[in-house]
Amino acid sequence: MSAAAIRPGLVQPVQEHPRVEHPRVLFVVPGNGQGSSMIFVRRQAQSVASEGVKVELFYLASRTSPRRLLAEFRRFRAELARLRPSVVHAQFGTVTALFAALASGALPLVITYRGSDLNPAPRSYPPLAKMRAALGRLFSQIAALRARRIVCVSRQLRERLWWKRGAVTILPSGVDPALFCPRSRALARQHLGWSDREPVVLFNAGRDILVKRLDLAKAAVETARRQVPSLRFEILDGTVEPGLLPEMMNAADCLLLTSVSEGSPTVVQEALACDLPIVSVAVGDIAERLKGVRNSIVASPDPSTLGRELVRIVEPPRRSNGSRKVAEFSSRHIARRLLELYNELAGT
Repeated sequence: MSAAAIRPGLVQPVQEHPRVEHPRVLFVVPGNGQGSSMIFVRRQAQSVASEGVKVELFYLASRTSPRRLLAEFRRFRAELARLRPSVVHAQFGTVTALFAALASGALPLVITYRGSDLNPAPRSYPPLAKMRAALGRLFSQIAALRARRIVCVSRQLRERLWWKRGAVTILPSGVDPALFCPRSRALARQHLGWSDREPVVLFNAGRDILVKRLDLAKAAVETARRQVPSLRFEILDGTVEPGLLPEMMNAADCLLLTSVSEGSPTVVQEALACDLPIVSVAVGDIAERLKGVRNSIVASPDPSTLGRELVRIVEPPRRSNGSRKVAEFSSRHIARRLLELYNELAGT
């Protein structure tokens, strides 16, 4: 089963563990599990399942409507009765974590905080969006009181917690090095239909261009184009087929990151695994991730500096040595750390 094909229901273990009784874990995931939405959580479910854990995914369909949340509460309680999980793992803060905290009863609860659930909203947010973001962060903090263990994807994010820091384990989402790994740039471009004469900069805009600062990224690219007119700007907007991303990482010449806030960006780990050079502002755990990586740099958040670094990386094209750091955040390493945590909570 491919990670992209994971849907609600049992994620079958890839390996047999006949003599070890691992816990049953219920992931609580915001959204509907379609497309690239929370794809890293679906992949994490698959990697945990490969360690023998029985994993179920409960997709929280609504996080704004009280009526629908009540219906989801009833559906969730029915799932608990049917599945009898040993551990509930909320895969995001805000409403998702608070929902899991209230609905999971006395079951051991793990919460993973990923960035925007604890980080302040950008100043450029409109007032209503700022208020919603602040309320979401408050829900995250309240939910933490109920959690037996907390996972933060970076050390910086742990410092955002008001309490329970002693219960925190630092674990990025992780990437599968069999999926994200260095491959031929020429072949990748051939498969994608990209010209070999255009340097390509990738940018992950996600679903929040204000947090990702798309305006700054565009300005940096325009600055770089003064010296490299053929520079192509490829924006990942959440609609790209997840299976294409490893090919795009190998076909591109640089990943640009300009976010105002982050936790531990999975896209950076994926780029490192593919030896794709990175130009980034100082945000989240970027400095730690890029330490010792060639042809990658943390730069000041202004268009002229970022543009200059883009030119240096793509003219001529070069690769990084980021794949040497994969052991720090490989999906198998993360899955085994989570297995230890689940076993501790379940008493197995």
